[in-house]
Amino acid sequence: MRIDAHQHFWRLERNDYSWLTPELTALYKDFKPDDLLPLLNNHHIDGTVLVQAAPTEAETQFLLRLSEQYEYIKGVVGWGDFDHSNAPKHIAELAKHPKLVGIRPMIQDIKDIDWMLSPAVAKTLRSLRQHQLVFDALVKPQHLKNLKQLIEQHPDLKVVINHGAKPNIKERELHQWRTDLSAFRDLPNVSCKLSGLVTEASSDWQAKDLFPYIDTIFDVFGEQRVLWGSDWPVSLLASSYAKWFDIVELYLTQNSLSKEKVFGENTMNIYNLKK
Repeated sequence: MRIDAHQHFWRLERNDYSWLTPELTALYKDFKPDDLLPLLNNHHIDGTVLVQAAPTEAETQFLLRLSEQYEYIKGVVGWGDFDHSNAPKHIAELAKHPKLVGIRPMIQDIKDIDWMLSPAVAKTLRSLRQHQLVFDALVKPQHLKNLKQLIEQHPDLKVVINHGAKPNIKERELHQWRTDLSAFRDLPNVSCKLSGLVTEASSDWQAKDLFPYIDTIFDVFGEQRVLWGSDWPVSLLASSYAKWFDIVELYLTQNSLSKEKVFGENTMNIYNLKK
């Protein structure tokens, strides 16, 4: 099966997307499951992992309801309040839904860079492991050292780094990001989404601008631990769905990497999705 490992839906009337402002013209409208379906059909994609875009459990419930209505939504990565005293209980309740496959705190928006190493987070991560949920790590390069420490403290937790940790492609900042990302090479419980790179590049980006970063992701994680995702519709700020898909397909072909694994098998296995 071909699986898009990272996409979003939202309705503006929900009013819990603090980052989604009218200035983001291409994104400031509703994006619904029927909007994505033609793109999936065009690229012979069988299913998706739907990922949270708001830091509320209400939005997670909204996404889970959508997953009940649309068969192609194979899994949902929701949000949880890791700082809440009853966070493990809330995680346990969410985990009862068969399509909840992971939880993603919006670490990139949290000012305290050490937040992820707090006792409250550790307690909640143990709950994720208990319920066989993936920890989706929405981090930036400055978080990678702490993320490595977190993973060492929770060696049995499945972790998926989102968007390659969002390297600063626009400013061609490669060396330190590559060094810090390489620390995850020998950690089999850590995978990486090949997604979200186009929005980190300059507005006139070309495929060759992305290739050193894609090279690094495959060098560190190998074809067994890389998951392709569109990051649609956020990706529309910089690319069409087709353009990003075609770039990755070409890269895999030129480097003799497994399209079956990167475009589907890895996502199915890591999130334990049902066909």
